[in-house]
Amino acid sequence: MKKGPWSKKVARKYAVFAIAKSAFLVLLLSSCSFPGIPSTAAQLPVVNATPATAPLPPIRFPQDEAAHRDLTEWWYYTGHVNAVYPDGTTHHYGFELVIFQALRSDLPPVYAAHFAISDLTRGEFHYDQRSETEPDAVIPNGTSTAGISVHVGNWSITGLNGWDHLTASMNHYAIQFNLRSLKPPVLHNGNGLITYGLAGFSYYYSRTRMGLAGTLVDHGQSLQVTGLAWMDHQWGNFLPLGGGGWDWYSIQLNNNTEMMLYVIRDGSGKTLSTYVSFIDAGAKDHLLPASSLKISVLNHWRSPVTGANYPSGWRLQIDDPQLQATLTLTPELQDQELVVYQSTGNAYWEGAVSIQGQSAGAQISGEGYVELTGYFQSQSGKGPAPAASIQGQYTTQSAKVGWVQMHYANR
Repeated sequence: MKKGPWSKKVARKYAVFAIAKSAFLVLLLSSCSFPGIPSTAAQLPVVNATPATAPLPPIRFPQDEAAHRDLTEWWYYTGHVNAVYPDGTTHHYGFELVIFQALRSDLPPVYAAHFAISDLTRGEFHYDQRSETEPDAVIPNGTSTAGISVHVGNWSITGLNGWDHLTASMNHYAIQFNLRSLKPPVLHNGNGLITYGLAGFSYYYSRTRMGLAGTLVDHGQSLQVTGLAWMDHQWGNFLPLGGGGWDWYSIQLNNNTEMMLYVIRDGSGKTLSTYVSFIDAGAKDHLLPASSLKISVLNHWRSPVTGANYPSGWRLQIDDPQLQATLTLTPELQDQELVVYQSTGNAYWEGAVSIQGQSAGAQISGEGYVELTGYFQSQSGKGPAPAASIQGQYTTQSAKVGWVQMHYANR
């Protein structure tokens, strides 16, 4: 996210992390590392960098749906919905709603949120952002069976056992969506736990196929919509890592299967890690080797706002005994970039894609979302002038949490 100077007063109040070289996490605190981990090169308050010796507890449902007392956490939803207009025509939309929580020392939690609508029939992309400090936030930390309940202003995410409700609004658009998980949650890496040694740890699960129904207000017109959504929930204690970025793909196919892929790059563009997960029609998660995936970029789109040169169209080839597939992913709009300096201090591309291809010799189609981070930094070196209230230049591309240093530094 942003890379801003700390005042002497703040520098005295907060110490620097001792481990600047820790390898991963914090995309949530740095500038590109893992999908779902925001990033920043700025300094953050001291945390205990000593790895825990006791085994970390397993994920429990519904206890772990709610907020935790860890450095970084987010609840992230994307999806595609359709509305039928009174004249009988179908209107197609994509959406993103994400809420981030960050905790530092004994300071009150900071929340940020992004809400985006890809109005695909109109060919328009709209988004908004929010952030706030919440001294009275209720953080169950695994002690409640009431499920998710997080909000930023009147944007909210609530839910229990995969029955979730999303509420958000901005100029010309508002949503009231009810979601129902059609498959059990996928615990990434087999048990939902990714450890990074001194860098920390992360819990990570996804609900890869959620049926959706509800209301979308489009320019004052209330529309009943149906569709499919994807949900990610990640939390843990991450240390910051600057530079780099990632490409993240969520794929929902019309044969009742899903895929999650990501490629993580360092600051030079070199691939550090590749993750390939295939969820079959019976909801079994298959973790495939990185060598099974080949990604070809088909085109590029340069942002007129940030100058970032994003990939725009992909051919994915998967060659493994468990899955033989070739998929072409096409952005449904080229411009789906969020420039969210005022909330999380960064810019990234998060967009709806359509999918065509073949799997096991059969034709296949579907829809998905792609997240691209790190391109603004690697292309332009520094960001354009930020909002007047935010000092410094922005150099991170994570969609998640480098924003916390902005809030704490400006206290």
